Amino acid sequence: MFINEQSKMNLNGVPQFVSIRGEKKEAPLLVYLHGGPGDAALPLVMKYNKMLEQQFTVVVWEQRGAGKSYYKFIGPVTIDDFLNDLHVLVNYLLSRFQQNSLYLIGHSWGSILGLRFVEAYPELVRTYIGCGQVVNMRQSSKTAYEYALAHADKKSLEKLRGIDCSYQTDSWLNDLLFVTRQVVRHKGSLYGRTNYNDLVIPFLFSPYYTLPDLIRRQKGSLQAIQYLWQEVMQTDFEGQTHYGAPLIFIEGRYDSHVSSALVKNYFDRIETEKQFYWFENSCHFPQWSESERFNKLLCDLLA
Repeated sequence: MFINEQSKMNLNGVPQFVSIRGEKKEAPLLVYLHGGPGDAALPLVMKYNKMLEQQFTVVVWEQRGAGKSYYKFIGPVTIDDFLNDLHVLVNYLLSRFQQNSLYLIGHSWGSILGLRFVEAYPELVRTYIGCGQVVNMRQSSKTAYEYALAHADKKSLEKLRGIDCSYQTDSWLNDLLFVTRQVVRHKGSLYGRTNYNDLVIPFLFSPYYTLPDLIRRQKGSLQAIQYLWQEVMQTDFEGQTHYGAPLIFIEGRYDSHVSSALVKNYFDRIETEKQFYWFENSCHFPQWSESERFNKLLCDLLA
């Protein structure tokens, strides 16, 4: 192992946990942007995407308030705060490793940060890889809600019919969490599974995650949704069809959590250098449901 650093960095005055691992000196940098908001993923990337460390210096950033970077938010927190943190992190990495640009993977919420970063700083991104890509959050929420409706039992159906899936009412948080649980329960989120147990186990056995870290992860996830969801709902890339860096979208064929059909429709209209890959045995998590294929694809495409 050439490098294995697990440490906190000060990004815009907020200590945040950053993992840097790689087997080769002078390997290109690859930064992983986790989902959520607030849903840290370090043990999952280490377990399922370890192969990437053979070819890249893999950086996993636990964003402000998430997982090992948890702290209690006071006052407003915006998407721009996360983009500014990412900009500081990227500039640090490029300077330290003497590179001009890097690869960026954005998953789910992280894909909002990823595409917005490409919009703002295309010269710093060699290629952007989006999976579980957010395109139009209002439309995606509607699709998830319709999936929940179509699969609901009688009791759930009654509750779902009273939900406004634009999540603007006073009960928006409970409504959002209920719809998400329904999508997960009916196998629209983690392929072939009715819960997220498979995604929790790596945290329990990770040498880098303690039980208090796991509790902080839960608190950080709920807090980030409370603070950021209304802004997340405004996300809409539909009008943007030109980017200053190449794009790769890797999508689970059966993703009803964040509609992959929407992503394909959007991809077809993009006028930048681009590639699209369907993963046929995945929903919202192709990087972990079909990790071997995902890792090999990235190593082959970005070699």
